[in-house]
Amino acid sequence: MLDWFVNLSPIWQAFLATCFTWFLTALGASVVFFFKTVSRKVLDGMLGFAAGVMIAASFWSLLAPAIEMAGEFTIPAWIPATIGFLLGGAFIRLIDMFLPHLHIGFPVDEAEGLPTTWRRSILLILAITLHNFPEGLAVGVAFGAAAVGVPSATVAGAAALALGIGIQNFPEGTAVSVPLRREGMSRIKSFWYGQLSAVIEPIAGVFGAAAVLLMRPILPYALAFAAGAMIFVVVEELIPESQLGRNTDIATLGAMMGFAVMMTLDVALG
Repeated sequence: MLDWFVNLSPIWQAFLATCFTWFLTALGASVVFFFKTVSRKVLDGMLGFAAGVMIAASFWSLLAPAIEMAGEFTIPAWIPATIGFLLGGAFIRLIDMFLPHLHIGFPVDEAEGLPTTWRRSILLILAITLHNFPEGLAVGVAFGAAAVGVPSATVAGAAALALGIGIQNFPEGTAVSVPLRREGMSRIKSFWYGQLSAVIEPIAGVFGAAAVLLMRPILPYALAFAAGAMIFVVVEELIPESQLGRNTDIATLGAMMGFAVMMTLDVALG
C-alpha cells in the first residue's frame, strides 16, 4: 500500500478508490469499440462473477466488521447487523419501485418503476446506475470504518473491497455498452452511457465515508446497510439476469469464481 494513500483522509481515499471502480467500468464499456455483440455465455459468466464478488464482499468486508464493532455497545451484536441489513434491502427496494429502469435481457414491456415513455437505452442505464450505488456506498463505508479504528477494518481491506468491486465493474461496463450498440446507438454514445452508469459510485463513496466519520455510532448499521443493499441487487437483478440465457452452469461457475476472488482479496489484503 502506498504511504501517500494511507495518509489521506478517508473521504479522499473513498473518492479515489471509487474513481478507480468507475474507471474499470469505463474500461469494460470500451469493449464496444471492438465488438458489437458479446456471446450470451460470456455475458452470463460475467454477471455470475459480479454476483459472486458482491456476495463475498457483503460478508467479509461489511457484515463481519459490523458484527465485531457492535460488540462495543450494550445491545446484542446481531441487532445492528440485522437492522442495517434489512434497511439496506428495503432502501433499494423503495428506489426500485419508483425509478424507471429495465434489467439487461428483458423486453421493454417488463420495465420496472413508475410508468414512463423513456427509451429502452435510458432504462438500461438507470438499472445499472441503481446497481452501482450500493457498491460505491460499501467502499466509502469501509474506508470510514478503517479510519475510526474498527479492529477488523483496515485501509488495505477497504482497498481490497474497491479492487474486487472494480474487477466486477469491468464486465458490467461491457454488459451496458454492448447492448446499447446492438440496439443501433453509435460506439461513442454506447461507451459514454456505459461508463456514465458508474458515475454514482464516487458520489456514494464520499457520502458513505463522510456519514460514518460524522456519526460513528451508526457505523455497524451503515456497514450492514451497504451489505443488505448489495445482496438485494444480487438476488433481484444479477442472478436472474445471469440465468436468462439458460447457461446456468456457466453463470454458477462465474459466481463461484467471483466469490473466491473477493474472499481471497479480502483475507489476503485485509
